Amino acid sequence: MLTIFKKIFTWWNVDTFGTRLKTILFGKFAGSDSFGNKYYESKNGKRWVIYADEIDASKIPVEWYSWMHFTPNKIEKKHELDKYDWQKPHKPNPTGTEQAYYPNKNKENAINKKYKSWKF
Repeated sequence: MLTIFKKIFTWWNVDTFGTRLKTILFGKFAGSDSFGNKYYESKNGKRWVIYADEIDASKIPVEWYSWMHFTPNKIEKKHELDKYDWQKPHKPNPTGTEQAYYPNKNKENAINKKYKSWKF
């Protein structure tokens, strides 16, 4: 029961009732990516994504990002692009999470090494 209310009244939990209705009535399935995101296109050319879990635009891989923004790419011809050995897999932006990059783990120690306060 709670999930039905979440779907109807909150836009930050996967997709809302309106998005689901639009997808069912007007959306043509274009494909999905390795994260489980599903991509749709309407007859008049509008494109949208239904995220697998948390809504975050940085979770769209580069192939589908170019498709979403109408940038010509190989994704138009085939949905699985060949990856080279040196290419790393796509990762969402971790800013604001525990996986975020901090150049100095011990911030106070790094500040004390670089700068010293004046003593009066």
